[in-house]
Amino acid sequence: MKTPISIFLIILLPLFSMAQAKTDNFLKDLLLKDKDSILQIILHHPEEYRGQIIYTQINRDKNNAPSFKNYYYHVDPLFYFNPASTVKMPLAFLSLEKLNSMHIQGVNKFTPMLIDSSYAGQTSEHSDSTAEDGYPSIAQYIRRAFLVSDNDAYNRMYEFAGQQTINRKLHQKGYKDVRIIRQFLPMNEDENRHTNAIRFVTKEGKLIYRQPPAYNTDSFDFTKVVFLGKAHYDSHDSLVNAPMDFTRQNNISLEDLQQIAQSVLFPNSVPKYKRFDLTPDDYRFLYQCMSQYPSETNYPKYDSSEYADSYVKFFFKGEKIPSYIRVFNKVGWAYGFLTDIAYVADFRHKIEYMLSATVYVNSDGVLNDNKYDYDTMGYPFLRKVGKTIYQYELS
Repeated sequence: MKTPISIFLIILLPLFSMAQAKTDNFLKDLLLKDKDSILQIILHHPEEYRGQIIYTQINRDKNNAPSFKNYYYHVDPLFYFNPASTVKMPLAFLSLEKLNSMHIQGVNKFTPMLIDSSYAGQTSEHSDSTAEDGYPSIAQYIRRAFLVSDNDAYNRMYEFAGQQTINRKLHQKGYKDVRIIRQFLPMNEDENRHTNAIRFVTKEGKLIYRQPPAYNTDSFDFTKVVFLGKAHYDSHDSLVNAPMDFTRQNNISLEDLQQIAQSVLFPNSVPKYKRFDLTPDDYRFLYQCMSQYPSETNYPKYDSSEYADSYVKFFFKGEKIPSYIRVFNKVGWAYGFLTDIAYVADFRHKIEYMLSATVYVNSDGVLNDNKYDYDTMGYPFLRKVGKTIYQYELS
């Protein structure tokens, strides 16, 4: 009997990937010193929990110039994890870069941006109740994306930047395996290739610039087949007793996400071609958005009982973060995956480091059922990893 080649790919891809994983004994030993049961279980079963961790020590010389030393645990760009909302981070950077490349007087990140519906599945948006002036803008979408990981904000930045520009620009910056091709909407592949017409207007409603609808004709590489789980619910909420296909989902490695964050937080630490074309004000704005807590903003205004300050700070999840600590980060959670890409600065103790991690917690093996082990396994694991690294930095 002939076995379909796709079955071999499903079986061999994880095995091949495992052989490529990078692990430094220093980081492994540091984490395993802690006898916390959840930490031990996940670290001893990297295939099941698909855990990957990057810890970056940052040291400064007498001129305050930083240097970076990376340590890895089970890091492999071929070992798939669903990036979920972490893709909002490069979308924010690319949106600002595109605005700067347009060179249109009166168009900037604060300019009212009206989104029209131009194709099947699209929706228009001409107002934003979270904004002080009531108008949508790139600035407000970026705020919402970082403060509480708002999905609509991501979709609108995707529509502005365009699928083709998003992927071409990231590939040009050296992130060759990145694939950001889906909005967080029930759209098919064709609908995701189409993006909306957009109008930039004055606050009085006068048209400044109209961006026409766009369509991406570029092809993507889907040769790496990825199936996860033992069953899943499809788009019709019907249970399918087969693994879920992630082959055509968004894809970006943990290393690329950390490098993208580093390129904005420390632009001089990466080659010029990897940097985003941002203004000094863009950098200041991003640093504020990436580190701000929901309680610190009125526009948008968030209910602190629903959005605690650690809501999207997974390495400090559930804790009261001291005022002298700032976490510049982007998280993502979906399909049982939890991911955090963070730069932590403790201004009292003068320590700083980067920490990125992802973990998969789905004990029943069923995907798309909204029944994951986030609270019992995922969040405690990331919080423990965060605490272990922070305590080491303090020592």
